[in-house]
Amino acid sequence: MTAAALLAEPPVLDTDPFTAETLIDPYPFFEALREAGPVVRLARYGIYATGRHAETATVLSQWQRFTNTGGAGLADIRQPGNWRPASVILESDPPQHTEVRAALQKILSPIVVRQWRERFSARAEAMADALVDQREFDGMRDAAEAFVLSVFPPAVGINIPRENAQAIGDMNFNAIGPNNELTQAAVARAQPYMQWYEDSMKRDAMLPGGFGELIYQAEDAGALQKGFAANLTRSFLRGGMDTTISGIGAALQALARDPGQWELLRADPALARNAFEEAIRFESPVQVMFRTTCEGAELSGMVLEPGTKIAAFMGAANRDPRKWPDAHVFDLRRPAGGQLAFGHGAHLCIGQMIARLEAECLIGALARRVRSITVAGEPAYRPINTLRILDRLPLRVEPA
Repeated sequence: MTAAALLAEPPVLDTDPFTAETLIDPYPFFEALREAGPVVRLARYGIYATGRHAETATVLSQWQRFTNTGGAGLADIRQPGNWRPASVILESDPPQHTEVRAALQKILSPIVVRQWRERFSARAEAMADALVDQREFDGMRDAAEAFVLSVFPPAVGINIPRENAQAIGDMNFNAIGPNNELTQAAVARAQPYMQWYEDSMKRDAMLPGGFGELIYQAEDAGALQKGFAANLTRSFLRGGMDTTISGIGAALQALARDPGQWELLRADPALARNAFEEAIRFESPVQVMFRTTCEGAELSGMVLEPGTKIAAFMGAANRDPRKWPDAHVFDLRRPAGGQLAFGHGAHLCIGQMIARLEAECLIGALARRVRSITVAGEPAYRPINTLRILDRLPLRVEPA
């Protein structure tokens, strides 16, 4: 008997993970996905899916078996009717991905990041003072969103109003998933902003000294192929804005729900980075990314048809009890590392240090000023196909 003959067919789940109800509370689906097997077939979409940590990490990192060139979304952008320009870093494999990433890493020098730290920290300190004076505020609109939109897009080289940012972000993260009612509604909402969005990525629109301007300069110098700069600027902004807002919101909610965790942070504000790291494990901002199976691909003893999308559910993998004890518990003392919120392998998020820096600045500034933080009303999630993000987070704080 050949090795191929020993491979099994994945079990089938006839569940739609992209209904509004499941997106608001995905954890029952995630448990069913993990327990069904190391890889399953989602019958509704004719794709494979993983929810356990080990297999999800493999799918995200083994580009030789699970290619990025079919696009990071559910639709295969190489197929007729689905074509669109690919992100030259997110939707490419080596050697192109390696070359582009190397060029971006040179731009993200320690000097650049140090300059960002100074600006981010000053803004966070001022915002924390104002929030403590208010006593009650929305942890999303007034804290996470307001802070990230005030520091990150300008650092990239763009000023983006909140309404534009939310509409375009919702469209992008819905469109990664199926073309369902959520996607169609988000596309319609974003239409008034699309021409502005395209114009904002052009060279003459870049703010002086921003990351975008440096990308265009790298293109001029030959470090990047001609025509790559606008694509990369768009990918960097899109990938680093909504996800960081989501992660900071998740951290604030978890800390506000557990006074013991807040006390740990107050005693050592340096744990702000741990708070963010644990929050994006506990409530993964990007819930799922897609790859496409290559010829001869198999996973954990399961044979996989080539040219088929496979959904890597990081939201499920980051709560896998096979990886973490008490995976369903938010714990600042949990050793950092292993979470898949930033991806894994060669495609690990290139801007992860920026997201951590933003979170560290704002959460740390609040920890130094706030004696207690509590949830002051019912939080609400915004249903988006591939992004888990709070729409509302009423908070109350008492000054230290």
